[in-house]
Amino acid sequence: MSTVLGQLALLLVISFLLGSIPWGVIISRVFYHTDLREHGSGNIGTTNAIRTMGKVGGYAVFVLDFGKGIVAGLIAAVFGTQVLPGNVLAVVEFVQTFGGSPNPFLYIEQVCLAVAFLGCTMGHIFCPWLGFRGGKGIAVAVGCLFSTFGPVGALLEIAIFAVLVVATKYVSVGSIAAAAACPLFALYFFWGNPVAFVLCLLVGLTVVWAHRENIARLRAGTENRIGSKKKA
Repeated sequence: MSTVLGQLALLLVISFLLGSIPWGVIISRVFYHTDLREHGSGNIGTTNAIRTMGKVGGYAVFVLDFGKGIVAGLIAAVFGTQVLPGNVLAVVEFVQTFGGSPNPFLYIEQVCLAVAFLGCTMGHIFCPWLGFRGGKGIAVAVGCLFSTFGPVGALLEIAIFAVLVVATKYVSVGSIAAAAACPLFALYFFWGNPVAFVLCLLVGLTVVWAHRENIARLRAGTENRIGSKKKA
């Protein structure tokens, strides 16, 4: 089982480093000759990027952050279907230790997807190159979800986000709701896989925590709505 744990740890590190690429800072410095962290909320994510650099720069940040999640999911798929299944006995031992499953290879693939989801999102939120301060994880998480929950699950999460943003005019409300729904989707898609569920629960809780300032402003009635030039 130590072999499986070692490979999962390697996947976590790779995903974390991938997620830690600070595209918001890179694009703002290279193409706009400024630092995104010095404007608006100081956040390096999509919302502040759009408000600071305009739609072109902001959407570029979104696409690249989203792409980090997609790539993390692809790497996880390789680990889950090619690397780890090569250690049959270790995989079976791991699965029996952490819940058991009639299909240990599906179980370990789901764990790999959840590990990459956690690592990539954490890397973005706790960027080591920026003093462990980064974005709020939404674009990266959405990219990961297309692998973690599949297209249907990802689109349902996007729908939750979109409906609440349109209804409330608060981007943060949609983001928080989508993050809070993540464990519920994990419970459905990863039923019988407690390891994958717990990892997705950690992602959801961390993304909600990353929005703690937005939550405080929502409670105080000072959170900015769509179209505002204030903090994001």
